[in-house]
Amino acid sequence: MQIQEIMSNSVVAITPDESASLAARLLARHNLGSLPVCTYDGNLVGIVTDRDIIVRCIAADQDPRRVPVQDIMSRELSVVSPDEDTRHAADRMAKRQVRRLPVVENGVVKGMVSLGDLAVARRCEAEAAEALSEISENVVRRKK
Repeated sequence: MQIQEIMSNSVVAITPDESASLAARLLARHNLGSLPVCTYDGNLVGIVTDRDIIVRCIAADQDPRRVPVQDIMSRELSVVSPDEDTRHAADRMAKRQVRRLPVVENGVVKGMVSLGDLAVARRCEAEAAEALSEISENVVRRKK
């Protein structure tokens, strides 16, 4: 099964110069865990998560209304292409310890795929469960 068959085509993105406060509002309004950070022409330059906002902005005692997303976003990205196999995406999520991947074609974000998307696709249940298990194991190890 290919990523394009299960990915979400509705992408809410933010530009690097927007505030962490706006990113937080978008995450809350759309019930998301992450936002792709894109240039005005749609090229992916980073990703910002709810955790980035908390750890890199709030916990650092910075004003989220004044901190641009580019200062707190993750720049080291894992992405998938629409025609990539879902098993590769699950493996990538497990290795990178992430629950979501931007779906990118020619540098432009076309969608997002999550562990939930993989789990819903019947033929991907085992891969999604394995990826989630690996992510969870590493979280538990870090807490010890």
